[in-house]
Amino acid sequence: MIADITFKHPHLLWLGLVILPMIAYYVLLQRRNRAEFRYSNVATSEGAEASIKSKLIHLPFVLRMLVVALLVVVLARPQSTSSWQDVTAEGIDIVMAIDISGSMLAEDFKPNRLEAAKKVAQTFIGNRPNDRLGLVVFAGESFTQCPLTTDHSVILNLFNDVKSGMLEDGTAIGMGLATSIKRLKDSEAISKVVILLTDGDNNSGSIAPGTAAEIAKEFGVRVYTIGVGTKGMAPMPYPGPFGRTQYQDVEVKINEELLTRIADMTGGQYFRATDNSSLEAVYAEIDELEKSKIDVTEYRKRKEEFMPFAILALILLGLEVLLKQTVLRSIV
Repeated sequence: MIADITFKHPHLLWLGLVILPMIAYYVLLQRRNRAEFRYSNVATSEGAEASIKSKLIHLPFVLRMLVVALLVVVLARPQSTSSWQDVTAEGIDIVMAIDISGSMLAEDFKPNRLEAAKKVAQTFIGNRPNDRLGLVVFAGESFTQCPLTTDHSVILNLFNDVKSGMLEDGTAIGMGLATSIKRLKDSEAISKVVILLTDGDNNSGSIAPGTAAEIAKEFGVRVYTIGVGTKGMAPMPYPGPFGRTQYQDVEVKINEELLTRIADMTGGQYFRATDNSSLEAVYAEIDELEKSKIDVTEYRKRKEEFMPFAILALILLGLEVLLKQTVLRSIV
């Protein structure tokens, strides 16, 4: 909630300038009527009392100027404006399906395709605070690493456990997509999305990618497909003698026609990422394409705030009168 003080009649604040001529007149009057105090041989206590009174002689005028200033503020009608917002967010359900086959260890991305994909996906999760997100991994078969959740710390931790070799090797794109759809089919979210990332062609699994795409279309699941891998040859590590890692250049084979067809059938889009920066750009574009619905209703309330100023003015006016009738009676 935000509170702010405004004035209903701010132009009346200019009346405060009347204080300046009042001060000037008072100064001239004091110079004209300044009296010389003569001290006789009176008791020390009486001299001290006279000294205190002489120092307080200007206090009534100061109090009067404060009263005038406060009355000007009262006339200007100070008001407090309280405003607050009611935010309602309708999130999107998103399942990220990531290929963890052995070819994802190729080092045309740094440090390799799989680690680069994990890092960018984790950043994507951090940018989606209102969405439920889930994680499916696939190779020769598929597995739900994390069901849909709004607890993003859970899915981020489970991302760290994803490694190549967790599943039988191969690339079962149809199985990975079907498992993702299974997590979304009963969702009531305004939008259901699968982001499927792979670096190859479908060569495993009991469900064809086209069949999985038809199921996705039937359940209203939009699929964004991402092909990762440089164009041409990519360095693939393999264990050499004496525990040393050796590399062999392998041809990058991504079935872009298949991935494009899956995306087109479901109303999604196909992207090709050839390095770390282009992969980051792909996820950033998907982030822009899939926005959560956020409704913001703003409320405002005005409250009159002149009463404290009026009360303070009355107190100061009463104090001025009291001083004149008591302590300063003999010299004012």
